[in-house]
Amino acid sequence: MLTKTKVKSRIRKKTNPLLRETIAEAVKNDAWFEISKLLSSPKSRYSEINLKEIDSNSSVGDTLIIPGKVLSKGNLTKKLRVCALSISEKAKNKLKETKSEFVPLIEEIKKNPKAEGVRIIK
Repeated sequence: MLTKTKVKSRIRKKTNPLLRETIAEAVKNDAWFEISKLLSSPKSRYSEINLKEIDSNSSVGDTLIIPGKVLSKGNLTKKLRVCALSISEKAKNKLKETKSEFVPLIEEIKKNPKAEGVRIIK
């Protein structure tokens, strides 16, 4: 089981400043601790989710958390709010077509410290 101390020690091994800041913010809030554990793990364990999977695992108006990257395979058919570490350019354009919104994960953690109304897709 990972503790907050272990997650904090893993932050030092990360070289991406945005990732380090995101994990540090997630550790501060108990509601986001599961995300901090996922992000402090090796990068090979991060999720890479296609729009097709996002579309099939969501309903209109959902706020989805992806601890990794959003890729462009498939299409969206509904308006969503997607929060992830990163997103491909093609996926970002497809989100705009459905008037969906992409929000960097760190912004969502800061704006919604209690993680209310979010769903994690791994």
